[in-house]
Amino acid sequence: MKELLYAIVAGLVDDKDAIDITEDEPDETGMVVFHLHVAEEDMGRVIGKQGRIAKAIRTIMRSGAARNGMDKVTVEIG
Repeated sequence: MKELLYAIVAGLVDDKDAIDITEDEPDETGMVVFHLHVAEEDMGRVIGKQGRIAKAIRTIMRSGAARNGMDKVTVEIG
């Protein structure tokens, strides 16, 4: 799943070396949280107008998680 998130974000940002993705262990409800950090100047590209790109990234990740048998996935951008 980290590879999917990296592939999506790498296509959006200019500074690919600044992409940092960490994954939390599933909590008691089975939720897996991916923490995405990008360069400050690329933050707007990842979030998009009114958060539309961020919402689309989360939707794609949930879909990919369902295909891989994972229950709940979310992406925190910061």
